[in-house]
Amino acid sequence: MIRLLSYNIRHALGLDGRVAPERIAAVIADLAPDVVALQEVDVGRARTGGHDQAAVIARALRMDYHFHPALHAEGERYGDAILTPHPARLVRAGALPGHPRRLGLEPRGALWVEVALGGRRLQVLNTHLGLTGGERLAQVEALLGPDWLGNPACREPAVLLGDLNATPWSRSYRRLAGRLADARRLSPTGRARSGATFPTRLPLLRIDHAFVSSGIRVGRMGPVGGGLARVASDHRPLLVEIALDPAVGEPARRAEAAG
Repeated sequence: MIRLLSYNIRHALGLDGRVAPERIAAVIADLAPDVVALQEVDVGRARTGGHDQAAVIARALRMDYHFHPALHAEGERYGDAILTPHPARLVRAGALPGHPRRLGLEPRGALWVEVALGGRRLQVLNTHLGLTGGERLAQVEALLGPDWLGNPACREPAVLLGDLNATPWSRSYRRLAGRLADARRLSPTGRARSGATFPTRLPLLRIDHAFVSSGIRVGRMGPVGGGLARVASDHRPLLVEIALDPAVGEPARRAEAAG
């Protein structure tokens, strides 16, 4: 099985008030994921000592990484990262639209990386959507459009991971669920337990999600709340195990090879 992890790390600020990217790395290491999607990552920000948190965490895990700053101001960056020990290439990184009528909201973005896993290629998208319903809906429409999931290069199998700030009864969630499958609904263990990821100590909201295309089987999944994960961030990490249907994507690869 391929192990995917989505984790909003809140710039590595734990519930004890300590900024500790090495603690985030320890939480991740215990879960032994193949692909990690991080949100709220600081790079060069004064509030976290000017460190490159994506690099620090990736180095501790002996993984490579790609980072996209949704916010970039005066040398300080803040955004999302994808880490993996497997061969990977960046396909796209870019901004997502804000609310059509409200200015001054926190900028949001997305990151798309193709990861080679056992001779297969998995399209992995990571994002952190906005706090208002209008901006989330605009951002989901962009993600479903021709730059991202609707791009011909985003061939199945594909996964979308991230902190969507959207509960399952929200319009933005329902719009995504009309195109991709909520991994929790496909998992034999996911529906048997609470999927709530926020806040860490008493999780009430299921706002961190994994969506999958066809051609993906979902095994165990759910939030992780033990050990250091109890204090490392205000979100619990979400772990998902998947397997790829060997038939999905093969015709395109054969056509590429022939061409």
